[in-house]
Amino acid sequence: MELYLDSAEINEIKSSFEQLPFMTGLTTTPTFMARHGITDIDGTIVELSKIVPVLQIEALGDTADEIVAEAKRQEALGLDRDKTVYKIPVSMEGLKACSMLVKEGFKVNIHLVYTIQQAYMAMQAGATYVCPLVGRLQDQGHDALGLVEQCVEAVNYYGYNTKIMFSSVRTIQHIRDAVELGVHTITVPWKIMKQLTDNHFTKIGTDQFVNDTRLMTERVGDVISENNPTVTPDTTVSDCLVAMTTYKTGAVTVIDGEKAPIGIFTDGDLRRLVTEKGGDVSGIKVGDLGLTAPISIDAHELLFAAHNLIKEKKVDELVVTLDGKAVGMLDVQDMVK
Repeated sequence: MELYLDSAEINEIKSSFEQLPFMTGLTTTPTFMARHGITDIDGTIVELSKIVPVLQIEALGDTADEIVAEAKRQEALGLDRDKTVYKIPVSMEGLKACSMLVKEGFKVNIHLVYTIQQAYMAMQAGATYVCPLVGRLQDQGHDALGLVEQCVEAVNYYGYNTKIMFSSVRTIQHIRDAVELGVHTITVPWKIMKQLTDNHFTKIGTDQFVNDTRLMTERVGDVISENNPTVTPDTTVSDCLVAMTTYKTGAVTVIDGEKAPIGIFTDGDLRRLVTEKGGDVSGIKVGDLGLTAPISIDAHELLFAAHNLIKEKKVDELVVTLDGKAVGMLDVQDMVK
């Protein structure tokens, strides 16, 4: 199924084709151009033709001769006949123009199709594309998907050399509908296009792969924060709280004179201390709280080892050491990107 972008916003078109270079081409309309304040239609058409693989543009006129003349005038701007499709609203004169242009090797999209009768006449006229407007039909309460299905069946049954284009796409469900109906091509606004690869479970799985790869390839010392708040046993609870607030951490490492870790004080310890002792605990020294040796890990170890140690010891933080000295703290959240 061919995939077209439906837009007239130059920057959006450029960036989207850089992001998705496999798109078939671009469809646009005078209404889109007017909406974006474009006044130089010819200049815009020429610019777009240099950006996209295939460009579908409007060829308007009151008679078949006028429509044909307009298509040829636009081609004379420098457009490649093999890479340009001329869009013509369905009508008796439009179908006559379609037949005339196709016989000369032009590609034509008969659009604004709302009935199977219109679609049939366009196929019979040799249209390269027939374009029912699904969203607009549904807005009016019609069975747009039923029409698209009939169009696809007619092409397949009678062997017309016509592609059914699913247009006026409003939701992601429309893309699914198009695929299920077996249409030959679809044109999609960028705001819908960029949602097509999103899925909550895909994100969960991708994040899991990324995090598991980190566990096996990155070392503890490479992921710890540059902030390394440490205190001594003589530091008061108040000063510990200041350090945690300053460095925006939930814990500080208590070190001895050799900078070796001898304990850890966390915001959880503070809450427990207030609950147990009540009143003002700010002046208590952390060395008087019965420090125990913290669970630590060497900075050279892989995150995988840290992950296992956190699970085994059922803790949220590990003190990171290098040559026996505290150099940082690894929080369980540091292992998740």
